[in-house]
Amino acid sequence: LRVQNKKLYLATFAAVLGPLSFGFVLGYSSPVIPELRKINHPKLRLDGNEASWFGSTVTLGAAAGGILGGYLVDKVGRKLSLMLCSIPHVFGFVVIISAQNVWMLYFGRMLTGLASGITSLVVPVYIAEVSHPKVRGMLGSCVQLMVVTGILGAYIAGITLKWRWLAVLCSFPSCIMLLFMSFMPETPRFLLNQNKRSEAIAALRFLRGPHADHEWECRQIEASVQEEGLNLSEFKNPSIYRPLLIGVALMFFQQVTGINAVMFYAETIFEDANFKDSRMASVVVGSTQVCFTAVAALIIDKTGRKMLLSISGIIMALSTALFGLYFKMVLPNRNNSSHPDVWFTLNAASPGTETSISWLAVVSLGLFVAGFALGWGPVPWLVISEIFPLKARGISSGACVLTNWIMAFFVTKEFNDFIGFLTSSGTFWLFSAFCCLNVTFTAFYVPETKGQTLEQIEAHFRRS
Repeated sequence: LRVQNKKLYLATFAAVLGPLSFGFVLGYSSPVIPELRKINHPKLRLDGNEASWFGSTVTLGAAAGGILGGYLVDKVGRKLSLMLCSIPHVFGFVVIISAQNVWMLYFGRMLTGLASGITSLVVPVYIAEVSHPKVRGMLGSCVQLMVVTGILGAYIAGITLKWRWLAVLCSFPSCIMLLFMSFMPETPRFLLNQNKRSEAIAALRFLRGPHADHEWECRQIEASVQEEGLNLSEFKNPSIYRPLLIGVALMFFQQVTGINAVMFYAETIFEDANFKDSRMASVVVGSTQVCFTAVAALIIDKTGRKMLLSISGIIMALSTALFGLYFKMVLPNRNNSSHPDVWFTLNAASPGTETSISWLAVVSLGLFVAGFALGWGPVPWLVISEIFPLKARGISSGACVLTNWIMAFFVTKEFNDFIGFLTSSGTFWLFSAFCCLNVTFTAFYVPETKGQTLEQIEAHFRRS
């Protein structure tokens, strides 16, 4: 068992360096946007609209990466797909480092987003297929743990590094992943789907150790592997369309909580709410996310997926309602303003009000991030890696990742417009309403996959 765990954990560690890179990409915008809004270079200085594009362009690239990743993961395999995505990641940061105008910044963000989209699809599939049921939840949750660790790393590094040097640092994890993954095996399920039985046995020997019953596990996987291709007509089959609809809904609900809007603009929100050290406040937020994601990873195989999603949704609903109350108190005359810029809006706060109740913003944001990290951060990615049948895994995962990143773009890009149209308090109360919907959806539609093999989960959908 020790040999098995060491090798399995090593393969997981190599794979989750991809989400670490992805976290650096997401976290990069928070410390960099305030710096680029004040930079002396006229062609690189961002106004409010350009800053929102800088924050959200990465999600467009990630949506494209979801489509490309869905194709690659089935055609070239899980391992090679992961290795290939390091190319646009590194090249994107090279473009940002050498940027001479805003359009080069956008292009670099688009490329890093493309790599992030592929990573966010392939890594959960890779980990789910190499793991065994007793630790699959914990290892699958490490994907989100490494994403939030990357975000925190970008926040901390952003305190001391200028934006070009921060881009240099952000390009390193992907290079290390490329090196490590070259020594890791392809997943046994993909190899068996390609009729490579001897390679699949070798991969199982690496992942489970020499004393496990490789032949038995191989036969279990073979029983569910269907070699024929997937026809569109098969999406009429409930065993394929039901998990797809559940996966797409999970991705939709994850983003309409408002998490990406809050994380992309965390530093700006603190800065314009007149906190003395907005960068350090962002680091505290990032640290909270890392801690609670780690807690979720440790308990998910005991509590189950549905329990964590429900608790998480309730905490987020309460915290976003409190955040709305905070903005209602510090921006009492907001309804009379026609200016939609979030930075202008926050700076329009009533003098003195925000300092007397600034604790409410800290508590609200801390609760929101903790709640998200406990459930709606890691669990949807884990569930979509578990519920799809093998032959539909690529296209179904691609549809889910595409949904996730399109919604992330929409929420991040339109955050300013939401505030202009609904007011700051109304925007956060809308997020709160969606969090309540999350809890209802979880109760009625999300299956519990704790302790089941991927083959058993697939059989469950076929029976139902």
